[in-house]
Amino acid sequence: QVQLVESGGGLVQAGGSLRLSCAASGRTFSSYAMGWFRQAPGKEREFVAAISWSGAGTQYLDSVKGRFTISRDNAKNTVLLQMNSLKPEDTAVYYCAATSNYYCSGNGCNEEGDYDYWGQGTQVTVSS
Repeated sequence: QVQLVESGGGLVQAGGSLRLSCAASGRTFSSYAMGWFRQAPGKEREFVAAISWSGAGTQYLDSVKGRFTISRDNAKNTVLLQMNSLKPEDTAVYYCAATSNYYCSGNGCNEEGDYDYWGQGTQVTVSS
């Protein structure tokens, strides 16, 4: 069982930055690939970024490549999402997720159904 708690959301102007943090409980955090998803009002939840259990492999949604960076610190049971050059279309609730599926071990997974555990979400609002 893994419990995930996100933090770091807030209101920021376009062009600004935020860093989201996801704190995980449990001793086996390093065996989980992690992902960030987001859901804007009236839209489906979508994949944003994922990272392998070791941190060596990552993948991103095309629209955030070059602006967002996912990283993890297995010693602190934490995964981060650094978001730079934010745009109004990045406004959403951001969710952290964890998966123990072996096929996600390379560079994470980008499908909701591949993830076993979810956090409660943190709101990110980007004003124009």
